[in-house]
Amino acid sequence: MIDLNYSLLFGKGIALPRQKPELYLMIRFLTIEPMRLHIQTGLLLMSSSFAAFAQTSGATTSASLTYPQTRRVDQVDTYHGTRITDPYRWLEDDRSAETTQWVKAQNQVTFDYLSKIPYRSQLQQRLEEVYNYPKYSAPVRKGDWFYFYKNDGLQNQSVLYRQKSLNGTPEVVIDPNTLSPDGTTRLVEFELSKDGKYAVVGFSEGGSDWQKFRVMDLTTKQYLPETIDWVKISNAAWQGNGFYYSRYPKPEGSALAAKNENHQVFFHTLNTPQSADRLVYEDPKNPQRFHLVRTTDDERFAILSISDRGQGKDGNALYALDARSTKPAFEPVVTEITDYTYSVVDNDNDRLIISTNEKAPNGKVLAYDTKRKAFATLIPEKPEPIAEGGVNAAGGKLFVEYAKDVTSRVYVYAYNGKLENEIEMPAIGSVSGFGGEKDDSYVFYNFSSFTFPPTIYRYDIATRKSTVFRAPEVNFKPADYETKQVFYTSKDGTKVPMFVTYRKGVKLDGTNPTLLYGYGGFNISLPPSFNALLVPFLEQGGIYAQANLRGGGEYGEKWHEQGMKLKKQNVFDDFITAAEYLISQKYTSPQKLAIRGGSNGGLLVGAVMNQRPDLFRVAIPQVGVMDMLRFHKFTIGWNWIADYGSSENPEEFKALYAYSPIHNIREGANYPATLITTADHDDRVVPTHSFKYAATLQHAYKGSNPVLIRIDTNSGHGASNTKKNLETMADIYSFILWNMGVTSLQEPAKE
Repeated sequence: MIDLNYSLLFGKGIALPRQKPELYLMIRFLTIEPMRLHIQTGLLLMSSSFAAFAQTSGATTSASLTYPQTRRVDQVDTYHGTRITDPYRWLEDDRSAETTQWVKAQNQVTFDYLSKIPYRSQLQQRLEEVYNYPKYSAPVRKGDWFYFYKNDGLQNQSVLYRQKSLNGTPEVVIDPNTLSPDGTTRLVEFELSKDGKYAVVGFSEGGSDWQKFRVMDLTTKQYLPETIDWVKISNAAWQGNGFYYSRYPKPEGSALAAKNENHQVFFHTLNTPQSADRLVYEDPKNPQRFHLVRTTDDERFAILSISDRGQGKDGNALYALDARSTKPAFEPVVTEITDYTYSVVDNDNDRLIISTNEKAPNGKVLAYDTKRKAFATLIPEKPEPIAEGGVNAAGGKLFVEYAKDVTSRVYVYAYNGKLENEIEMPAIGSVSGFGGEKDDSYVFYNFSSFTFPPTIYRYDIATRKSTVFRAPEVNFKPADYETKQVFYTSKDGTKVPMFVTYRKGVKLDGTNPTLLYGYGGFNISLPPSFNALLVPFLEQGGIYAQANLRGGGEYGEKWHEQGMKLKKQNVFDDFITAAEYLISQKYTSPQKLAIRGGSNGGLLVGAVMNQRPDLFRVAIPQVGVMDMLRFHKFTIGWNWIADYGSSENPEEFKALYAYSPIHNIREGANYPATLITTADHDDRVVPTHSFKYAATLQHAYKGSNPVLIRIDTNSGHGASNTKKNLETMADIYSFILWNMGVTSLQEPAKE
């Protein structure tokens, strides 16, 4: 099946429609996704002179700030004989009046500080200018209709359109901007039935991961009567007159903080209430397992994927239901959950085409004969890894994306595994797309790089030719900039790649404001891609560095494993060494270096701040996992045990305790200026992580640098609309520049 799953990726435009195998969904959306909406948004609009750093020049110091008094309690926990204090445990109750008052008091201090930065509104205006251009997704064909998203420029949410033929007149299908007064209700799922008559429509409110499903009749564009609640971590998989979906039981207590357990699969029949839905699968004896169902393009097979990351397993089991069977039931394909992953891409008659890393860390493609119950290799493992979600099917072909030194290479294969051709990319960069249906004669893909705005291409399957379908209208001259991929040597001798982007002619004299970004986890890669919000920074001579740390998927599963569990310190060493490399090569200096990361990347920033506070002038940990001893006790945090380990395991506890950001804050350390960001509706990495981290750092640090926390409202793990994203970016960049001694901004160069 093809879906138009939608996530507004600020700076990268709109998430491309693509096939959504169950494994891709679990890795990208269910675990702990990097801050895709923030990646590559560098420092903006630097001072014309980049004046020499002074500790308090142009900045209000911590000494002049009065932080709210945060009550401390005598909470002590014992882990394997080690007593650990947790004085801010009460901040874990996100619904208490005391926590609410604490949030209000912290925001008052933070926004008062930010309001005194003279160019804050100027930054906000410039961000709006550079981001204000039309953004499109690639179209998806369903029958005579083509569906696509468009954002005119500064709309809070992108609008879903359709048109008959590629040259037809667009008509609005769903405009999420009309669904809430503040524009924070998002369209996060739009799954078309095979005949195109209906679509499952999923909405999320206020940035939460909870979804509400409706069913739209595409003939009238009206909703059917039924509403489906408490959906989270789910496909919508059509089969006949209904669809499969996954949900949790209604949570007890706080919907935004309660532990999510007993993931269930239901089948919903059209024009019936949710109470009549048929329970397809659950496993109450293993309440922390994920259960996801999707269907093949012809709806013949329903595929059930089961994972158990809460038990430290990184892979999944797989079952298939053949609707043509006389007694349809889920039959095992892979019965045991190990660290191997399996994802069904499509079927070829009786065969299932499966992407896997079974005994192949770089990935391979198998065929499973459902009649003979036998596997065969279609595409063997190569020296380069298959990219995350990189096997797609359309037009009777397989499109396989490989990552060679973190850049995309795409090859076309027949369903028998025969290589037919490579699709030449226009430059060194990253690609996404290639999803479609078996009868498609062409597919669309999106290509971009740091200095190559996202461009949609149409690929004709028969002629093997790519043509530009739609190019963005960005006020940007790529020829004025350059990106270098460098390789530096980490602490243990490992070669680590990093992209460094800047305007041609910038002098590498150690004085350039530089933003270093990293993630390093969950097998997620940070490829080169374009972000319009980076352009003003590059115009002003700033340098943006993106390090491809271990723990990610840049070099396959082995690269991932080197940054997991007991080896997590490798990730921090890679990031620290990246900073040292930038300094040694005269790109910047400790006085002009800012670090930033979100989610797992927020953990990264918190950890390296503790280990090497001397390397950085400014730190921006966003929605970070900061309490490594208790992360598994909230919402789906237990799902991260496969990557982090658990404090309930004696050996893993020692590793977690050694780097946990909250537990390694030291009195007497000279921490960089720090702006912590989180949001009240983040039910993936609950805000209590950032609350407790801010309280601990404010209590321990006695230096002159500000330690602030910015808590957004009606927003979640990422900004819930364009307006909130731009406001957050303006505050982050204002904070960075002010604390680098920049007192005024240079007007951007006119084209």
